[in-house]
Amino acid sequence: MQSMIKPISAGIALIIALAAGYWWGNTQPQPATGETASQAAGGAQKILYYRNPMGLPDTSPVPKKDPMGMDYLPVYEGGEPPADQNVVIISAEKVQKLGVRTEAAALRELIRTVRAVATVQADERKQYTVVTKFEGWIHRLHVNTTGQAVKKGDALMDVYSPELISAQQEYLIAARGLQSVADGDADVRAAMQRLVASALQKLRNWDIAEAELRRLQQSGEVRQYLTVRSQAGGVVLEKKAVMGQRFMPGEILYQIADLSTVWMLADVFEQDLGMIHPGQLVTIRVDAYPDKVFNGEVAFIYPAVTPETRTAIVRIVLPNPDGVLKPDMYARVEFSSFHSKDKVLTVPDSAVLDTGTRRVVLVDLGAGRFEPRTVKLGMHADGYAEVLGGLRAGEAVVVKANFLIDAESNFKSALNSFGHTTYYPVTGKQEIASSSAVLSSLQVQYRGAGRIEAIDFTHATVTLAHGPIESLQWPAMTMDFRFLEPTLLQSFKPGQKVIFEIAEESAGEFVIVRIQPADTFHDH
Repeated sequence: MQSMIKPISAGIALIIALAAGYWWGNTQPQPATGETASQAAGGAQKILYYRNPMGLPDTSPVPKKDPMGMDYLPVYEGGEPPADQNVVIISAEKVQKLGVRTEAAALRELIRTVRAVATVQADERKQYTVVTKFEGWIHRLHVNTTGQAVKKGDALMDVYSPELISAQQEYLIAARGLQSVADGDADVRAAMQRLVASALQKLRNWDIAEAELRRLQQSGEVRQYLTVRSQAGGVVLEKKAVMGQRFMPGEILYQIADLSTVWMLADVFEQDLGMIHPGQLVTIRVDAYPDKVFNGEVAFIYPAVTPETRTAIVRIVLPNPDGVLKPDMYARVEFSSFHSKDKVLTVPDSAVLDTGTRRVVLVDLGAGRFEPRTVKLGMHADGYAEVLGGLRAGEAVVVKANFLIDAESNFKSALNSFGHTTYYPVTGKQEIASSSAVLSSLQVQYRGAGRIEAIDFTHATVTLAHGPIESLQWPAMTMDFRFLEPTLLQSFKPGQKVIFEIAEESAGEFVIVRIQPADTFHDH
């Protein structure tokens, strides 16, 4: 059995060696020629380090063997491989065949447009309900159709009411009594004046118009039918009054609304609510008038979200002087929101490769060389994404055929997946204590300090607001990092200050390999 295993192992080793040789030959510089080659042959050239014979990015400062017993190969000064092992190299012919197109990351103003459907509604502050405060019968209707326009003070209907007749009689009796004591005692006259004013006030409390009261005062006669007038202008939205009808106190007879300004109630999805604020200008289009554009202003965002549709109502106020907007009309609204007053760094949406846990762009380094770069994105708007970290202005990113280039780099990813440990010396005096949570066997590359903003236990990620990391040339920013051991997240909480070390697990993806609370940190 052992004799059979040895040929099989040798065959697997041969296949891996051939694959590594193909990768190394396609990604590393060709052997030196001329003067450099002669120097190497003569042994005068300096050995920088020894590289893995399988092409893995594992190096050693001294000669050594890999797990398969193969000697590490010397790398001479001037013949070292590219510093960035993550660069994908594709021939110019293949770049042309793939139809690669690039665009430079640039600063621009991001304007996000939120679209929603809406309905026209009457302004609730300009609605009026006609009710009576006395019992009676409708003798005649002056406004007898729904939709009829009325002005404040216009006659609505003539009514008969025994209570109104009694109130008129009380006033006339008090008025005659006042005349009879015109030459009498001052106290008596004052008492009679109070009776007259009380009788008139009783009619006013029943919403009898001042014009009717003046007619009563001038004529001195009781009128069998009094006219009820509108106390507001607008359009009759609902008419329940019918000629000859008996009505009771508090019964609704008319609904009148002023439509000179209307409300537009828009249903906005909850994920878009952060882009909307009171005072924001809105563009409105109504299907009934395709050639017209209306402009309104956000007045209020309702405090509740509808569970069935996950939308909230946004109230928009807009003028309607011509009355062309009718209640319950459908409309389409657009909220245009500037992300900020300043321009922000952006890349086209098509440049972003989303793996589910990180966002990657392919940076064109020229000469068929492409570098996968993990970026932190912000807001998306108008086909562009805001870049919060990982990219500089002016760097060209692939916006077309980036998926094909990613497929070209899968062979390198397969080689990297065999697992390796890259030696990177830790710089600086600070060392994380041995009691810290060690999350991986990867050697530490970069160190930082920051505060935990949020923890996602489902995806084993933590959001850190960290300070500048000079070794990576990163400014202070807020980023998401992944833990390899999700159980260790339970010992930390949001708001906690920590010292952490990160390693580049794969192309552009950094994971936390060590972390500890800042208050337990010791400087050696």
